[in-house]
Amino acid sequence: MAKLNELPAWKPAAGNGDYSAGPAYVPAPENAPRANVPKGRVETFQIPLVGSKFFPPGAGGRGRGAPADGAATNAPTREVNVYVPAGYVPGTPAPLLICHDAMGMHDTPPAPYLPTILDNMIADKRLPPMVVVMLMHGGQSQRSFEYDTVSGKFAEFVEAEVLPVVAEKMSVTFTKDPNGRATLGGSSGGAAALSMAWFHPELYRRVLVFSGTFVALRTDPETAPHGAWEFHENFIPKTTPIKPLRIWLHVSDKDNGANSSDASMRNWVLANLHMAEVLKAKGYPYQFIYAKEAGHNERPFRAQSLAPALEWLWQDYRPATK
Repeated sequence: MAKLNELPAWKPAAGNGDYSAGPAYVPAPENAPRANVPKGRVETFQIPLVGSKFFPPGAGGRGRGAPADGAATNAPTREVNVYVPAGYVPGTPAPLLICHDAMGMHDTPPAPYLPTILDNMIADKRLPPMVVVMLMHGGQSQRSFEYDTVSGKFAEFVEAEVLPVVAEKMSVTFTKDPNGRATLGGSSGGAAALSMAWFHPELYRRVLVFSGTFVALRTDPETAPHGAWEFHENFIPKTTPIKPLRIWLHVSDKDNGANSSDASMRNWVLANLHMAEVLKAKGYPYQFIYAKEAGHNERPFRAQSLAPALEWLWQDYRPATK
């Protein structure tokens, strides 16, 4: 691997391309609450899974055709956490961020608490005021079925069965401009984040991924014989013209499967290095961070990098004009 530019902390000059970070990690200052900053509203509620046209209870297993885990997947509801920025005026179309695994909501320190980062960066006008939906997966082993399936199904589920409920309960309106809609996730949630935008760029065009599971975890002989490995093996390099996506991604040197062969299609390090290579070759706007002395989706790295990653992801955003 070629030597990468160091990216110890966010700096305005850091743009597209490949960077490295670590081996020491320091939480970004945006993680700390500030007394003089207006606070957004955060609410948690449940939405029913029973009757879902996309992911009813017990709909899937752990991958590779494994059956569901019975009662473990039969939870009747799904947790939804919603952040509404301070000063939001009902009826105003707001930018949207979807977070898989409710990332940024329930993690323990040193992992960052996303609402605090948003409060600080929105107040500093470094991020647009956005509504954030931090969504949990279905019961336990249903997570792989939802996240590792390489299709547009999860984006369709969110659009049809999640956002209408959020809009009603929270009195918010989401922008229809896909440039104002982003997805975020780690591990399999990162693969889901890319799938949402890849298969539905008319809905989402910004993607942020930690330790993305771009490996052959859940395959389909017709549409994705190598699972999410297809993104860097076939989908991205063979799709012309390029899709209108902006992608931030990361992997750690000690990530999952680091000692596995390329042929196994189960090495997260190689998978994400391949992702960076094909994104660069195709001319996508992307930023890739290689974290040294770190493991899979580790909290210290996220504590340092989430705020600058969000700033990079949204830095070219301009609200659509009528």
